[in-house]
Amino acid sequence: MRRGEAGVNPLAALGRGLRGLRWYVRALAGETRWDDYLAHCAEHGHQPVSRREFEQCRADARASSPQSRCC
Repeated sequence: MRRGEAGVNPLAALGRGLRGLRWYVRALAGETRWDDYLAHCAEHGHQPVSRREFEQCRADARASSPQSRCC
């Protein structure tokens, strides 16, 4: 593979960019909260609930304390 002008492998740069984009989209969608929850449970020795229960709890919390919205 040819190197760019700065000596950077274009495929490696593309891979880094795609990983960054994946991280950003996951953060916007709230996916990282599940990862944070699993890390918290592992750190404190708790048994995590299922992904479905976790998402239901998040949905219930959003419904019970609505923040100001346009609609």
